[in-house]
Amino acid sequence: MMAGFGHGTRGHPRSRSRTWSRNGPDSATLGIIGTICAIAGFFVLGIILGPVAVVCGWLAMGRSWAGANRSVPALVALVLGAIDTLLAVIWLAGAATWGNGMF
Repeated sequence: MMAGFGHGTRGHPRSRSRTWSRNGPDSATLGIIGTICAIAGFFVLGIILGPVAVVCGWLAMGRSWAGANRSVPALVALVLGAIDTLLAVIWLAGAATWGNGMF
């Protein structure tokens, strides 16, 4: 409706730098969510929250190691999530040994 009053859409039809849909969370949000999941994973459900933190950190880094857009929360989420997952796997492997049973 506003196109007839000098507010046409032909001036800036779409930004050149951003042509994708912006429906999902941005990288800063994913980095913070991943960091929170990694820290919480040290206390509860590390086998679940660790991989979630790794995925959130990897997506927040733009799915690549190269580039200057690497944020600190994304890198922290990736590293702590990997450590958390490794500790949870070691704990599960230790819980499955014969020495932790009833006898």
